[in-house]
Amino acid sequence: MPEEKPPGETMGEAIFPQGAVLVFGASGGLGSEVAKSFARAGGDCALVYRRKKDTAEKLAAELRALGRRVSTHAADVTDPAQVRAAVEAACADHGRIHTVVFAAGPVVEQLTLAETPPELWRRSLETESLGFFNVVQATLPHLRQQGGSYVHLGSAGHLWWPPKDGLSVVPKAANEALIRGIAKEEGRFKVRANSVLVGVIEAGMFLELSRRGVFDSKWVEETQKLLCLKRWGKPEEVGQAAVFLAANQYVTGQQINVSGGFGI
Repeated sequence: MPEEKPPGETMGEAIFPQGAVLVFGASGGLGSEVAKSFARAGGDCALVYRRKKDTAEKLAAELRALGRRVSTHAADVTDPAQVRAAVEAACADHGRIHTVVFAAGPVVEQLTLAETPPELWRRSLETESLGFFNVVQATLPHLRQQGGSYVHLGSAGHLWWPPKDGLSVVPKAANEALIRGIAKEEGRFKVRANSVLVGVIEAGMFLELSRRGVFDSKWVEETQKLLCLKRWGKPEEVGQAAVFLAANQYVTGQQINVSGGFGI
């Protein structure tokens, strides 16, 4: 059995046991930054992407330059067989998966619940909620063997409802319930589960929707009023929270709200 290493005092120390963090959605803006944070903390990485192979391979090269062992795997999280195959391949490459990060998800169209087409609602639920369930089903047997943790990237809207963000908040709320269930049922196997509730971060979806003009100056002004810290978050701040939740062996069933005090 690999020797467990205590959390290090600096981000440069290795703070994880042998094996790797398995990041679903690693080719996305937030997922890639989370992977970088784990690599900086001494963690090897298994990167799972759906379509952006070039992006995943570029990230892998960057992490290898930090001295990390890195593998890449293609999988659609809505397909249980693809998820299982990716998990088995990652375990074969690294020997063990000690942390599973779920950062997968589509760009969230900003619509009121009344305006949301059923097919878009279904896609969001299948990707976010069913996708995470598929990941848990495929990885839990591995984590049970030697312990480990889940880190779910949720939404700050779980605590304060942002208008037109239901396609993100509702599916992720189901995952928050699943996180608590994992914490409750699997703690006896030294399996932990926690969430980072993500606010407005300068990466991924926020940048894409800003580029489209969805977030105009009025939206920016009104959203800034809801922030205690009058700036947008940085993706590495989400990564730092994810690393903390993965490294601290006595934290489970919890949420860290990385949102600048959104909605307080």
